[in-house]
Amino acid sequence: MYRLIAVDPRHPGGVALAEATRVLRARGLVAFPTETVYGLGALALDEQALARVYEAKGRPTHHPLIAHVESEAQARALARSWPETAARLARAFWPGPLTLIVERAARVPAAVAGGASSIAVRVPSHPVARALLAALGEPLAAPSANRYQGLSPTTAAHVVKQLGDRIELVLDGGPCEAGIESTVVDVRGGAPRVLRPGAVGIEALTAVAPNLHTMHADPAAAETRASPGMDPRHYAPRALLLLAPTRDEALTMARSLAEREDRPVGLVVREAAVGAGLPGLVEKTLPGEASDYARLLFATLHDLDDEGVCAIVVQDVPDEPAWWAVADRLARASTAAR
Repeated sequence: MYRLIAVDPRHPGGVALAEATRVLRARGLVAFPTETVYGLGALALDEQALARVYEAKGRPTHHPLIAHVESEAQARALARSWPETAARLARAFWPGPLTLIVERAARVPAAVAGGASSIAVRVPSHPVARALLAALGEPLAAPSANRYQGLSPTTAAHVVKQLGDRIELVLDGGPCEAGIESTVVDVRGGAPRVLRPGAVGIEALTAVAPNLHTMHADPAAAETRASPGMDPRHYAPRALLLLAPTRDEALTMARSLAEREDRPVGLVVREAAVGAGLPGLVEKTLPGEASDYARLLFATLHDLDDEGVCAIVVQDVPDEPAWWAVADRLARASTAAR
């Protein structure tokens, strides 16, 4: 059974970090906040600890994890080689929500990479994550602290809801700032490739790596298995999630569902409320700016699940680079991807 310890995200330390370090060194599992989502931490170089991560999440063992490290030097120590592109991107975006895919050093367990020859590494910027890595003194494997394919957790309560009976400790550092996972870039070989869009935008990346290939990865392709979050279905609420092209079409679809269901229907739009007060509808309005929308997306879907809706109708987002990460999450969460 888990224990929950509050930690001040501005000044982490003391009993909380000491206890988290003790649990981790005993091959336990500790959920902690990062700037993206809450991570499920375990010793990245210990195969028994890694096995517990896969078991707790119900995650297939061929799906890679992300190794969180304290510095670029620690990341290099996990890599067989460190391309110049990796160095440029690390200097520009670390600490921060960028994950780099490099070739894995021989001493690193294959389990952290789902058996692949690569490894995914990043340096988080959240003060709690950084303090924990400094106290531990070694890398942490930290996939999102949720059940496999479920909604990502952006608060400690989301972690407890999904994994409370499977882990030892949850560090509650409040809600995550970005609310969406890291961007994953494969820097092996020639031009770097985006395998998963995320909290670092494409425009910012191409300013540093002009030859960046913004591929829409095929989840079945071998090279994309180097990245987490590539299943056709992922990031999904318990309720069915449906996408509608416009706000009006979303309202029409939600009304139709509400009329024939005996449970409420969720409606997520980006503009002013459209169905307020209508029976059977639980409406949520999200911001019109991409980063603000992303920060609140998973929390909103968690809230709708908790309210017991049978389905969630979401107004689709603009087809623009700034919205690519949000569009990816919605597409994978929607029933069309099931």
